[in-house]
Amino acid sequence: MMDKIALWILLIGGLNWGLVGIFRFDLIAWAFGGSDSLVSRTLYIVVALAAIWCVSLFFRRNELVGNGVKESRN
Repeated sequence: MMDKIALWILLIGGLNWGLVGIFRFDLIAWAFGGSDSLVSRTLYIVVALAAIWCVSLFFRRNELVGNGVKESRN
């Protein structure tokens, strides 16, 4: 469950970065009063923590997560 939450947060963060890169529009900063506001900075930190969590997905070799069932890749 934590993997899915982290992936969703990372997806939202990635879309925000896409908006910044393409349109120079930071949706998080716009919605929460600028990039220096406490809420915006907290959300940026949450996205960073989700990205760090998702790094662990690269090192999980023995299991696939699908429909809540763990399977061996062998």
